[in-house]
Amino acid sequence: MKPLWPAIARLALAILIGAATAWTFAVAWRDTGAPPNAFNFFGYFTVQSNLLGMAVLAAVAVLTLARRRVPGWLHLARACATVYLVIVGIVYATLLAPLGEAGGVPSPWANTVLHVISPLLLPIDWVLVRDRPPLPWRALPWVLAYPAVWLGVVLARGASDGWVPYPFLNPSNGYGSVAVVSFAIFATGLALGAAVWWVSHRLPGPQETAAGAV
Repeated sequence: MKPLWPAIARLALAILIGAATAWTFAVAWRDTGAPPNAFNFFGYFTVQSNLLGMAVLAAVAVLTLARRRVPGWLHLARACATVYLVIVGIVYATLLAPLGEAGGVPSPWANTVLHVISPLLLPIDWVLVRDRPPLPWRALPWVLAYPAVWLGVVLARGASDGWVPYPFLNPSNGYGSVAVVSFAIFATGLALGAAVWWVSHRLPGPQETAAGAV
């Protein structure tokens, strides 16, 4: 029988992420006197990745507490969320924090949750709690699907209405600079994805592949 403490910890982290996101929205509303533009607020990779992480953590936790099997597609989603949140942590530490940028999260405690705590705890959970099967390598390209769509939308908005979530993606920097940053994000995502996939094989849990994940 699987221990229940990982599920309880995941559910607690999911609630913390949800609270940090809601607080950030409330602070933005308070500071401007009007509800934030949803397309802008939810346009941040940080916010979207944390919400994805919250959703998959909560889903895995609930299924585990109910003693039900976690489907293969949910293991894949959790792996992808882990990769995205590690990217969030790396980008924040290397590109945003040195510039004093909040990355859309001005509240200090919420900023810590969304940029530091979740990017640290999801990969730690993936490595230490081996309740996930080896992921099929043929599913690895899926890790780039969401970043590609997100980046396409961001660049389209930057070229049309001028809004970009992060200064390093601003078209005013020149599309050469944006292309370099974009390539670096994709390369990092693929490398981190390979590492997450490798961990699932090197430190396996249940000896079943994530069938149905592709």
